Order: sequence, then C-alpha cells, then structure tokens
Amino acid sequence: MVNYSELLMLPRLLPVLFLAQIVPPAPVSGQDKFDDVQFEATHVAGRVYMLGGSSGNIGVSVGADGILIIDDQIAPLAEKIRAAVKSLSDGKIKFVLNTHWHGDHTGGNVKFGADAPIIAHENVRKRLSVTQSVRGRTVEALPPGGLPVITFADSLSIHFNGEELRVIHTPHSHTDGDSVILFSESNVAHLGDLFFSGRFPFVDLQSGGSIDGLTTSIQLMIEQLQPDVKIIPGHGPISTLDDLKAYHKMLVETSRIVQAQMGKGRSVEDIKKKGFPAIYEEWGSGFISTDFWIETLFESLSGSSIAPE
Repeated sequence: MVNYSELLMLPRLLPVLFLAQIVPPAPVSGQDKFDDVQFEATHVAGRVYMLGGSSGNIGVSVGADGILIIDDQIAPLAEKIRAAVKSLSDGKIKFVLNTHWHGDHTGGNVKFGADAPIIAHENVRKRLSVTQSVRGRTVEALPPGGLPVITFADSLSIHFNGEELRVIHTPHSHTDGDSVILFSESNVAHLGDLFFSGRFPFVDLQSGGSIDGLTTSIQLMIEQLQPDVKIIPGHGPISTLDDLKAYHKMLVETSRIVQAQMGKGRSVEDIKKKGFPAIYEEWGSGFISTDFWIETLFESLSGSSIAPE
C-alpha cells in the first residue's frame, strides 16, 4: 500500500512511466530527499503567479482579498510552498482549488485544508475519499481533512481579488474530474494536467480519462481563450495559445497515426517499433515516453486494456 503523500514524489524517478512514481523512492543517503527542492515564484500576468517545484505547477492569486492557490503538490513540501507564497504576500490563504485528484497536485491537501476550504469537481472528492488503483498500484484514500469541502458538477465562479475565476469541468479528459481555471481580468488560464507543455501527456484511463475527451477539451479551450492569454500547464513552463495549438495538433496527428496502424491490423508492439515522425521525438523526452504514449493511444482508441509494467 502506497501512502498518498508519497504519490509522484520525484518526477524523474521512473521517466518511462510517469505514474510508476507512486512507488516510494529509495532514501537518499542521510539527506532529506526534498532538501534540494526549490520554489521560485514567477509572475504570470495580473494578480497571478506560478510556483514550480518538483511536481504539478501551482497557481497563486494574490491581492487585497488574500491568497488562493491552485493545487498543492505533495505534503513534504508544504512548508516550502508556504514560504514561497509568503514571499508574494503576508495575506492568508483563503481557498485551495484542486484541478484533479492525482497526488502530485493534491498531496498537500491535508496540510492546506487546515487553513482554507478546498474546492474541486465532485469526482475529485469521490476519488480522494476511497482507495484508488493507478496502473496496478494502490493509492490510499486521503483522511477527511484533505478532502474538498466545496464541490460542483459543471462549473462555478469565485469572485476574488478583483476578478472572476471561472472553474470549468472538462469531462473525461486527463481524468473524469479535471477542471480548468480561467482568470477574467488577468487573462490567465490554469489547465492542470490537461496540458503537458511540449510533451506527451499522461492520460489516466483508469480514472475516466480518454484521448478523445482530452482532444475535445483542448480544442474548446483554444476556441475560448484570448490570443494573448498566458497559460499555466500542469507540467512545463508558462505557455502561450500557440503552444496549446501545437499540443492539440500533436494529439490529433499522433492519434491519427496510431488509429491508421490499428486499421491495418498492427499490434501495439508493431506500432511502437514504427514510432512517430521525427518532429515528435522531443515530445517523448518528458515524463511520458513515446512508447508509453503509443500504448495509451492504442488502449484508449481500441477500448482494450494493456497490462501495466
């Protein structure tokens, strides 16, 4: 059984399989494995900042009403996150938003849930409140103090620090509980793990995610966002609408390639040997390798189930 606070601790522990990082990493010879993790606050636009670190990107709204954070990485980094937030403002954390249930975005919930109400899609609370399985690995439920206390089905608005934060559910994309957050005045969008900037994404098929759903959600975002929007991805640098369009193009084209090969009766191993055009080589250098992305596409498009490694 894996303790939830250890979910996805070290992003490069097993680069071939992103979610295999739920396995607790080996101790680092007498040194706290998180000592070297540093948080740098980067101004995105308007009242919005981004905190990096070792896991999912954290969005921060700072202003007269206080502080709102989007995602909270993992529990062992909570005090470092607090210090980074305090460098921006002495105000209190008033709200915590979860973009989805994965532990590299919600692992700090127990710590921050003691400070402020947690808001998330209703499926996030459902998944966090019971034991989950991700690629054959068991993830424990969070205790009650780490669960969202405000949930919604489709969307909600938070009027905070002089602007509307529109929180919108995107069905069956990265998971079945994803939300994007749009800042009306700052012109910033936090897309959570719908968007791995410049890299193949992890699509959690066991948690209700799907390739078609993710592609549709990204297309809808492209249609809604303004040309000069600043985008906080779940993983990767602050991005532009052009970056999101390139990501959407990748989703469409790699899906077509795999689907065409499936139509010829090719096995997943055959498709992996053939691979993708050279333009997508760099996309497989992140958390998700090219082989794993092909497996995901094959499984999602065919409805089959590939046994986890």
